[in-house]
Amino acid sequence: MTRFARQLHCPATLPADLTIKFSSLQYICYNSDAGEDMQTKWWRSGFFYVLLLAVIVALVFAAMSGEGPKEETLPRFVEAAKQGEIDTILQDGETLFGLKEDEKLFRSAFNGDTNALRDYLEKEGVILGAEGIRIDVKPAGLDWGAIALTVILPIVLLGALFYFLFFRAARGAGTQAFNFSKSRARLTLDRRPDVTFADVAGADEAKQEVQEVVEFLRSPQKFQTLGGRVPRGVLLVGPPGTGKTLLAKATAGEARVPFYSISGSEFVEMFVGVGAARVRDLFEQAKRNAPCLIFIDEIDAVGRHRGAGLGGGHDEREQTLNQILAEMDGFDTNVNIIVMAATNRPDILDPALLRPGRFDRHIVIDLPDIKGRKAILQVHAKEKPLAKEADLETIAKETPGLSGADLANLINEAAILAARRNRKDITLKELEDAADRTMAGPERKSRVISTKEKEITAYHESGHALTAKMLPNADPVHKVSIVPRRMIGGWTRLLPAEDRYLWTKSQFDDGLAVLLGGRVAEEIIFGDITTGAQNDLEQATKLARKMVTEYGMSEKLGPRIFGQRQELVFLGREISEQRDYGDKVADEIDEEVYAIIQRAYKTTKRILTRNKAKLRELAEELIARETLDEPELDRLFAGLAAQPSPG
Repeated sequence: MTRFARQLHCPATLPADLTIKFSSLQYICYNSDAGEDMQTKWWRSGFFYVLLLAVIVALVFAAMSGEGPKEETLPRFVEAAKQGEIDTILQDGETLFGLKEDEKLFRSAFNGDTNALRDYLEKEGVILGAEGIRIDVKPAGLDWGAIALTVILPIVLLGALFYFLFFRAARGAGTQAFNFSKSRARLTLDRRPDVTFADVAGADEAKQEVQEVVEFLRSPQKFQTLGGRVPRGVLLVGPPGTGKTLLAKATAGEARVPFYSISGSEFVEMFVGVGAARVRDLFEQAKRNAPCLIFIDEIDAVGRHRGAGLGGGHDEREQTLNQILAEMDGFDTNVNIIVMAATNRPDILDPALLRPGRFDRHIVIDLPDIKGRKAILQVHAKEKPLAKEADLETIAKETPGLSGADLANLINEAAILAARRNRKDITLKELEDAADRTMAGPERKSRVISTKEKEITAYHESGHALTAKMLPNADPVHKVSIVPRRMIGGWTRLLPAEDRYLWTKSQFDDGLAVLLGGRVAEEIIFGDITTGAQNDLEQATKLARKMVTEYGMSEKLGPRIFGQRQELVFLGREISEQRDYGDKVADEIDEEVYAIIQRAYKTTKRILTRNKAKLRELAEELIARETLDEPELDRLFAGLAAQPSPG
């Protein structure tokens, strides 16, 4: 029944009293109680008119291409006249028609008038007159029948076709104009949800926060009896890819209520007032289907701070925002509607959106920790054939800073790699290669690299790895590779033993030394430097400046923050830094940044100079194998002990 409903364009969920009747020429889908008659007659179908036109054109061409007089040469035409096969000759211009009992049987060309024709036939021995063949002459003029059949009728048919098509298009445009202010929200009414809390991993605290929303939608009387009111607006805040939209879908799935989903940008159009009309229509639909859940994704598209735009107070975006604020205030206390919204820029939202009574519940969905990453990997690998040795915890340790979307893509990439390698399951090798691809990009083995550049890259990456191994506060080295990926010629991955939220000054100092390891290794081995350390130097300079100006880690300048950063709310980006210090302090900041980097540089040079033989051994092994994993690095680093970095 549901399949037939889709074919007939009837509602996907059919009531029990819905009757479907079929006949040879029409079908009708109607509801007997409501008296609603939704019918589609055969003569209203566009396919009928196209078919009718095709039939008429076929008949015209059939009539035009039917059997006509047989084309003959003039001598054969005269011979037919002699043998009595023709009783009348009709001259039509330069064409002769041979008729037998008024039926045209033969035709031939003749260039001459009627007298010339008579003379020619008498000369050939054809008897003319009452006792023989009669000659008729067709008067000069237009054959309106042929013209109507071959010219006028096709033009009329084409004109009718174009009129029909343009008429339907114009009628559709008129209907669309009336629906222009309708809400574009997508409504989900499935009582068997595809997404539940079981599909959301790595956000346990967020699920607990929205659990009361689920309870309220399921049984609001439980809260109303005690005089409690669940917040009408829930704002999901977090970086891109952390699962904000997924959590909203899971909330509606757990509550099993209608779910309206729309993006903030779908409200705004070029015509002023359309966005506000769509907001009104959305909330009217929601009130008719209460209890329900409204989800507005990327609400910052319409919810940016008012007064910071270029269009004053009457532009389309601000009118849309004003209507959202008014609608959320206009909820009746007995209307069970929850509005959820998602954004990754809560700092640029208008304060009126965040006050109590609107989006007063803020739920932060941050990047997952190691436990959350493992849970996310397990969710996405649930239906994929993992090998027994495929340890997802190892992959979770290797992927700090990846979001849920990144981890889902990682599992998908691993499956693609396994299929490309003609495997039946996904091993740890495919998972690690997928992690490398996700974090550093695909390999570029086709890139032509000279032997000299390959050697320089190997010593550069070996310098990073050896420096990290010798410093106590640096993260362990997990993998080193000189295979190009994206825009990088090689890379060294450090794997932290645990998720870190606080950083110490000694960790920053050792991190700076590791960043300078590649540049120092080039100096020691080749006595020259290259451009390969550009990104390392950029990161080192930014980190050293933050240590001085943001973290108060300068012994000379003391525990103080320098500079206040300003943001343009309308653009949502940092545009300038207000200097709250003088030129003398600015010079001291530059001197401190230089001193911190120089201290790290000396530490790196001391380590690599003392372990020059190990640096060569590591680089030669890297040239031979291109990629070294943690077990191979542990074998090469055997016997080396970490050296304390100077204070």
